[in-house]
Amino acid sequence: MSAPQEPLTSLGYPPRDPMADLRPAFAVASRSTRPSGFPGFLEMARSLTTVVVVALFILTFIVQPFRIPSESMEHTLLVGDFLLVNKTSYAPTGIWSWVLPYHRIRRGDIVVFHFPPDPKLHVVKRVIGLPGDHVHLENSQVWVNGVAIPEPYVTYEPSFADDFRDNFPTQLYSDPGVSPQWWMEMRRDVQSGDLVVPEGRYFVLGDNRNFSSDSRYWGFVTQDHIVGRPFLIYFSLREPSNTDVAEAPDDRLGQKSSPLDRFETFARWDRFLRVVR
Repeated sequence: MSAPQEPLTSLGYPPRDPMADLRPAFAVASRSTRPSGFPGFLEMARSLTTVVVVALFILTFIVQPFRIPSESMEHTLLVGDFLLVNKTSYAPTGIWSWVLPYHRIRRGDIVVFHFPPDPKLHVVKRVIGLPGDHVHLENSQVWVNGVAIPEPYVTYEPSFADDFRDNFPTQLYSDPGVSPQWWMEMRRDVQSGDLVVPEGRYFVLGDNRNFSSDSRYWGFVTQDHIVGRPFLIYFSLREPSNTDVAEAPDDRLGQKSSPLDRFETFARWDRFLRVVR
């Protein structure tokens, strides 16, 4: 049984193709009461229907698979990572709150949400500003409510100087990647050099801070656009990053590669079933 994977856009620079195909398998064992070694047609149909119903329920209400297409969340999430997203993480509290682990969105959470300029797309970023927070960046350092926030997860890949990106918010419209609509809205929410996050909205940034299109460029994320929280990397293809300079190129000489070599290098096996933090 297979289910189509939905693409996840993490909005990095340069953009990459976010489309991917994931086919999770669901195995079901059935026991036949017939004398023969094969179940009858009705038993097979019943088993298949059960699998379809369970899979649709899980993919609709509980978890959803995505694939990372760009570098904007390095090195927390890498190009080629396949994620499972918990869609119940931020569900409203109710009669099931004692069973399911609902909780409020917290600063530092990685979230998947509908991209505000185009809600058909899904995007992944990290929450930096909560409703009511006063946020600004000074020389790339994030300040929230007057306190410099430690961010051990952030990567600063070498890049050109950009005052809008590194000293946000600014009074100068200096970056062509900024949405004009957001520029006008942002100026209304700036107080004493800080961007004040309105009620019901969140300010999000990518971990690869110099190569991320995020709230600095297109604005806040509303509560109702947030889909859930990634909790597991269940597979990772070894795909190249256009911004990562942490690893030197491999200069080892070689001749013919064996099938085993190709098997070992086509995926990042050390990221298999890694918990997202």
